[in-house]
Amino acid sequence: MAEPPAHHRPGHSAARTTGVRQDERTADVPGRRSAYTPADGTIRVASVPANHVYVRHLSPPEGDRVTRLADPRPCGASSGSQQWWPPVMLDPGWVDEHADSFDVFHLHFGFDAQTPSSLDDLLAALRRNGKPLVYTVHDLVNPHHHDEGEHRAQLDVLVPGADRLITLTPGAAREIATRWGRTATVLPHPHVVEPDGLLRPRPSHDTFMVGLHAKSIRPNMDPLPVVRVLADAVAELPDAVLRVDCHPDVDDAESHWYAPGVLDELRGMSREGRLELSVHDYFDDDALWDYLIGLDVSVLPYRFGTHSGWLEACYDLGTAVIAPSCGFYAQQRPCFTYGHDRRGLDAASLRDALRTAYEERPGPRADPVERGAERVRVARAHELLYADLL
Repeated sequence: MAEPPAHHRPGHSAARTTGVRQDERTADVPGRRSAYTPADGTIRVASVPANHVYVRHLSPPEGDRVTRLADPRPCGASSGSQQWWPPVMLDPGWVDEHADSFDVFHLHFGFDAQTPSSLDDLLAALRRNGKPLVYTVHDLVNPHHHDEGEHRAQLDVLVPGADRLITLTPGAAREIATRWGRTATVLPHPHVVEPDGLLRPRPSHDTFMVGLHAKSIRPNMDPLPVVRVLADAVAELPDAVLRVDCHPDVDDAESHWYAPGVLDELRGMSREGRLELSVHDYFDDDALWDYLIGLDVSVLPYRFGTHSGWLEACYDLGTAVIAPSCGFYAQQRPCFTYGHDRRGLDAASLRDALRTAYEERPGPRADPVERGAERVRVARAHELLYADLL
């Protein structure tokens, strides 16, 4: 899963909902054919995507009657390709050709490259084939877009057009209700780290390790102002160390992620002894878990966003999180918060959050048994939602 995306507290003990039943969108549509035919009770889901940790963990470890189609490989893509491709299932032609192979279409993310018109075409293809659409609203704003307008236009098609909506937090559900007049079922993000990792002992160390991972500095990140405040605040805490990680593409003028001057400043702060800088390529899963479990606290430098898979992974491993006030991170899992949004950074609140995390360590950690039970509840809620549609 290597560095989970932002999608970024849904509850510890039970899936909280704002109502499983929503306005019916699938009944009595002229020309529709039966959407559900398997005699064995299996519910076949065309999931976009399927091979993502969030989606994989929507099924319990022992399985259930829901089967999700594998992600089709784009024409010409090699089997070992790591490049991201627009999901093939978003093509209306794919829906028409494969309508007999699935019962429900469930969209999560991956539609960044789709225009509102092409999403309209997708919805039309699903309707004429009698296939209900479930859409999980992970992102109310796209962390990869500077301009919110493009993503909003996509949501203006998907949210009103979906037969059922799911989201991760009550705050996101309220915003969906306010903006579109739709009710979303609120279900928590299942665990990110695999079950054996939930049991992994945390390493002991003599320092208080504060981490900020700037990754490739996507548009919703503003790491330098956050790092400057952290460097000063860490210097006031005994035995505290600030580690900053970054990908090398931010220093590559040919890269889409080129951010001139960022690494220059970070290297300067490293030479002054104000932080430890690590520049490296993307972590794979094992390296990411090693990195996160070695931190006492991870600071998210986001100025806009909605939910976070990174936060979920930290909770799985017992690493405290300092999350910004934008989005609904504080509703996902226990975390410390500071003021940071499109208007700027509240430096005092960041210093206060860091000191509180320092004084209240260790950070909260998911109970492995409860995390497993939560996954089963979330899986069952999805199964019942699909069955209700069919």
